[in-house]
Amino acid sequence: MEAATVQLIRQHLIDPEICIRCNTCEATCPVGAITHDDNNYVVDPGKCNLCMDCISPCPTGSIDNWRQMPRSKAYTVAEQLGWEELPEALSAAALGDAAPAEGAAQAQAQALRSSSSFAAAGDEAAMIAASAAKSLTTWAFDSAHYGATLPPWSAAHAFTKLYGPKAPEKTIEACVTGNVRVTELGSDYDTHHIVLDFGQQPFPVLEGQSIGIVPLGRDDKGRVHHARQYSVASPRDGERPGYNNVSLTIKRVLQDHSGQPVRGVASNYMCDLKVGDRVQVIGPFGATFLMPNHPRSHIVMICTGTGSAPMRAMTEWRRRLRARQLKGGESFEGGKLLLFFGARSKEELPYFGPLKSLPKDFIDINFAFSREAGKRKRYVQDLMRERSADVAGLMADPQAYFYVCGLKAMEEGVLLALRDIAQEHGLDWQQTSAALKTDARLHLETY
Repeated sequence: MEAATVQLIRQHLIDPEICIRCNTCEATCPVGAITHDDNNYVVDPGKCNLCMDCISPCPTGSIDNWRQMPRSKAYTVAEQLGWEELPEALSAAALGDAAPAEGAAQAQAQALRSSSSFAAAGDEAAMIAASAAKSLTTWAFDSAHYGATLPPWSAAHAFTKLYGPKAPEKTIEACVTGNVRVTELGSDYDTHHIVLDFGQQPFPVLEGQSIGIVPLGRDDKGRVHHARQYSVASPRDGERPGYNNVSLTIKRVLQDHSGQPVRGVASNYMCDLKVGDRVQVIGPFGATFLMPNHPRSHIVMICTGTGSAPMRAMTEWRRRLRARQLKGGESFEGGKLLLFFGARSKEELPYFGPLKSLPKDFIDINFAFSREAGKRKRYVQDLMRERSADVAGLMADPQAYFYVCGLKAMEEGVLLALRDIAQEHGLDWQQTSAALKTDARLHLETY
């Protein structure tokens, strides 16, 4: 009697040693196959359909890991949550008399062809278009289907993963040259603007990229802390023009999402740093949430809290370009900058003062405050609806780019506002949203 054939699957796994816990994969997955706890991000083998939507947005490549496994022995979510490193691939002997499960061989072959290691740029664009079309006809409203996974066509080339994160010797050390609070004293939000200088060590970074900070010390299990990701708040030529430094916008975390007291490891470490202290950095990360280089491109920035970091970087780079041309006696024909910025109150809004001083003919700023005494709650999506004619015109303009950054909770409200505005002004939402994604004009980065 012949032995039963073992069914094989190509299991999708996330490398916990490289993952910087940025939540990009979970936010991108259209079928809810990715989840996390305080330790790891993991993929549920019972839900993953090998669609590959999560591969290209991952800033570190930790998501692009696979193992041939007998279906009956696939690693469970519980097993993956307890990992500190990926297990070794099973040997041929361990796999035994195995064959792909019925119907899975074709899916696995397509997944291999579609992975970031094998896809050409043209193939990736086709995949994105197909995913966008499928999302509009197959699934209920889900923000994961709408964000672009390619950078704008005119974006500068981004260098990524120059340092770390797997080997300690591959980190880069930076010196703290500034640490100032950028929210008012007495407010619940203690947000800091922190400047890190890299000296003579090369660290090229663009607006919209992020870096990883490795906090000192160990966790309660004796392990070295994993890196935390922070968006860069400075433009490509440095926080101080011509210097090899970057700035970050970091809020001190003192409670979790349910309101329970907690002391965030990395945020408190960073907010407590003194000038002259040195920190371990990895990165840079990110090759999609990049601003267009073409100066006549329009940029719509929608953010809350520390989600303002990349918006500050983009605004400052455009401001410097404008200042240089005006100083040289030239006119600056730049595109529109439209900012929707939300916080509970102006006291908790980072950079409130400097933003108010920017020229009105340079940037159109709209503030939304949700906890002002005696006033109704207003959110960024409310402001967008109030400016619906302007937003609709920019959605229809192929030279306009939209950037959304902040807490995950804001994402659906913003996208629903875009849908309602499109419909109000006679734009076909399915065609418009598909174009925003495939033309890399709508970028989402929430956490």
